[in-house]
Amino acid sequence: MAKEKAYKAPKSKFGAAYLKRYWQLYVLLLLPVLYLIIFKYLPMWYVLIAFKKYSIVQPVLQMPWAKNHGFEYFIKAFKSRDFIRALRNTIFLNLKDLIFGFPVPIMFALILNELRLKTYKKVIQTITYMPHFLSWVIIYGLALQLFAPTTGFVNILITKLGFDVIPFLNDAKTWVKTYIGLGIWQSFGWNSIIYLAAIAGISPELYEAASVDGAGRFQKMWHITLPGIKPTIVVLLIMALGNIIGSGFDRPFALQNKLVMETAEVIATYVYKAGIKGLQFSLTTAIGLFQSVINVFFLLGANFLSRRMGERGIW
Repeated sequence: MAKEKAYKAPKSKFGAAYLKRYWQLYVLLLLPVLYLIIFKYLPMWYVLIAFKKYSIVQPVLQMPWAKNHGFEYFIKAFKSRDFIRALRNTIFLNLKDLIFGFPVPIMFALILNELRLKTYKKVIQTITYMPHFLSWVIIYGLALQLFAPTTGFVNILITKLGFDVIPFLNDAKTWVKTYIGLGIWQSFGWNSIIYLAAIAGISPELYEAASVDGAGRFQKMWHITLPGIKPTIVVLLIMALGNIIGSGFDRPFALQNKLVMETAEVIATYVYKAGIKGLQFSLTTAIGLFQSVINVFFLLGANFLSRRMGERGIW
């Protein structure tokens, strides 16, 4: 019996002919790669400022090292009551956002998917997407017109009904609810786009088979739609957990005031006040580095747990 020939893997198609055929794609890829290198990776060199005494007239390498083996500003940050307060508030507000805000676009996408009138569906989508394009300065102006203690429309209505004024923007506890509510209103329509796209990728044959078996609309939603978008939910949840001590600047800065500063001060606004206005560049660079490292650990931990639970994760 003739001896079988050993299997030979096909030669790689990558070469001069391949590049000649697809060079346009690599040229298009060149611009985003250059953008990442110039604006994302090269600035990482200046993270050394966190370990040095900043001087505007010296290059980074010539700046003297900070005390305590370069960790002077990390120690200073954790001894600062203002930073500890900002860190606590950042975690607290982000957890509130995650608990109350994360499920809303999922539920909205599920409900929107069940609408049968296409025109009505498009109108609802347009209305809910619009707040995403408003800046937080404009949203704060709207909130002030609605929720101001004496001149706000909502409080005027409440007093005319015989109830006490609600300090939506002036009391710490009520401010947190207003902050979370405005955040949900501003983002849930836009965030639902990803879930609607995931729902669109579910095979219609699954719904047809469920209809043959006598499943109702709620049963289809629970047993087909939700499992179908579960990988998307997991990925977005991991990304949200990876930003648990990070926060945008616009929203807290626009909504905070002196009466609620104990609750409203977050790391982003603290870095702005201490670094830009207070000229403490080494201190705020150290805080930013700490924030980034912790976010990476949360991201890796959430991804590890999702893979251990049988989900795909981010990678």
